[in-house]
Amino acid sequence: MTEILIRNALAILTMDDARRELAGEDILIRDGVIAALGRGLSAEGAEVIEASGCVVTPGLVNTHHHLYQTLTRAVPGGQDALLFGWLKTLYPIWARFGPEEVYTSALTGLAELALSGCTLTSDHLYLYPNGARLDDTIAAAQEIGLRFQPTRGAMSIGESVGGLPPDSLVEREADILNDAIRVIDAHHDASEGAMVRVGIAPCSPFSVSRELMRDAALLARDKRVMLHTHLAENDEDVAYSLASFGCRPGQYAEDLGWTGADVWHAHCVKLDAQEIDLFARTRTGVAHCPCSNCRLGSGIAPIRAMRDAGLRVGLGVDGSASNDSGNLILEARQAMLLQRVARGADAMSAREALEIATRGGADVLGRPDCGRLVPGKRADIALWDVTGIDSAGSWDPAALLLAGPVRVKHLLVEGRQVVRDGHVATLDLPRVIERQNRLAAALRG
Repeated sequence: MTEILIRNALAILTMDDARRELAGEDILIRDGVIAALGRGLSAEGAEVIEASGCVVTPGLVNTHHHLYQTLTRAVPGGQDALLFGWLKTLYPIWARFGPEEVYTSALTGLAELALSGCTLTSDHLYLYPNGARLDDTIAAAQEIGLRFQPTRGAMSIGESVGGLPPDSLVEREADILNDAIRVIDAHHDASEGAMVRVGIAPCSPFSVSRELMRDAALLARDKRVMLHTHLAENDEDVAYSLASFGCRPGQYAEDLGWTGADVWHAHCVKLDAQEIDLFARTRTGVAHCPCSNCRLGSGIAPIRAMRDAGLRVGLGVDGSASNDSGNLILEARQAMLLQRVARGADAMSAREALEIATRGGADVLGRPDCGRLVPGKRADIALWDVTGIDSAGSWDPAALLLAGPVRVKHLLVEGRQVVRDGHVATLDLPRVIERQNRLAAALRG
């Protein structure tokens, strides 16, 4: 039996059903699970983590990423392009990737997420050039020790038949479905506390056929895994849906079986009131990616209206080629600020945005065992040191998104310490960065 005692926290933001905030209390972890919260807890032989001066939160949850894109940050040709032009710039570069690029970029992105307080992340890998496989990203997550929800993405409609991606990056639809079955059978764990769960994720309505969208939904229900795709990201996206399918994106999703508690859509910047109501009624989730939406000029997603309608919302950093960063705590701050720009200073509090980044994301990914600090839940925990310059003078240290650190001091996943004293404890990070930079230089060359 392994026990850890997090002792004497300045504040614990539990994100439990009552949203309790505790001061000067402890958290006892036993075999990767939260055993107790309270004052003056003790456990003989337990490892002790001193939390005085720290705000303790559930680990943050990232509901949308393209980890492979950490190798193509700030590519000059795509820096100022809208979504479709940005993709056309990057597709030829991504076509030169292989297993080493996918594995190394995933390690880099996962380490960046961990340092920003993330304990559970999804990933949407939708291209597989030169022998790359979803297994490459799973190996990276297992090495660093983050809880992982990768999705077997796909593109099947190339330029020659009216799609956006080049033909070299698309796959036969039968091969896509067969590989999804292979990856699910090899890696998916449906049990509580699972470290890896696999989903199915055709890239977008403009890069796969209607038949693949429908078949993917049928396969996901048969395998009891989740579904993910991009939807209603910007005006171009909506215009494509109207021109190609004769309906808005929300209706297209519903017609093909892409609504329900086992589905979450990325972006949804342009959902209208009827689509928001549809997703709320069907318990369909949304991954909100505010920094990427700003970077690509897509707009401000109506998150306040979604939350008010009861729609489940989580946060995503999106790919590092459209965000150029993967810091999830900063993503939560951006989400809060954008809703205030759109709706007024009282549109979203720092605590609500943090809730979206923790409990909200866990619920979107179908992980009620994560995202809250409650006895019986998984010990995925972030400790934020608020004694530094970032919080100096703050009257409310628990308002992390207004005045707080942007890197975590300690991070535990399933009770194992992934970040210790601000450094990734499970990787030789300088070596990973060197390898990442070498691969990026080769791609540029």
